[in-house]
Amino acid sequence: MTKISRRMLSAKAEQFTESVIREMTRLALKHGAVNLSQGFPDFAAPEEIKESARRAIADDINQYAITWGAKP
Repeated sequence: MTKISRRMLSAKAEQFTESVIREMTRLALKHGAVNLSQGFPDFAAPEEIKESARRAIADDINQYAITWGAKP
């Protein structure tokens, strides 16, 4: 039996690059910076936010807003 030394990927998959979020996280760690690329809060969410999220889930409001924001 031969050992496969390299994973075989499609030509399209070979073109993928590091995501911007991963890159910013890596750079923040490298330079000891505050990581603003991902949300990792160190505090509990306010109860009204939790309740709002529960209502949205129950009402099947489960899609991202459009990229330029949603009207109030």
